Amino acid sequence: MGLYLDRWHSMFDLFKPEPHTDPELGMFTRSGGQWRGSITLPGIGETPVALSGSRKQPDASSLNLARLLPTQYGSLLPDIQKGLFEHYEPYLQAHEDGEYRAAEPFPKLSNDPSLWERVRLVGVTINADEIEVAYETDWDEEHT
Repeated sequence: MGLYLDRWHSMFDLFKPEPHTDPELGMFTRSGGQWRGSITLPGIGETPVALSGSRKQPDASSLNLARLLPTQYGSLLPDIQKGLFEHYEPYLQAHEDGEYRAAEPFPKLSNDPSLWERVRLVGVTINADEIEVAYETDWDEEHT
């Protein structure tokens, strides 16, 4: 049985794409239809990243954006903070109206730097010309 399974896995390894190594970003492996690796963001550290691409390699445009993101991330933070706070406000209103029950106590936040204490970056997805930065938040336990 073991020999049969080894041959079965070996046969499918023939169809598995080879890892892609970028000189700046390192190694990416294909999984779930995307190329997965990591990038280092200032103030965050190593962060999972998923890139679009063909079965052979990541898209050149996705790789270029992944290379630029570490230098641009800091300039994006004010817009990201604004978006996070806009996401938070309806949850606060629903909680105050008794329509949303979350872990108590529900965080009382302002649109200021203290907001960052209640979020965690979980990953980045880059599809050709679009960057999605995913955060977990203390006020929304079900969505990223």
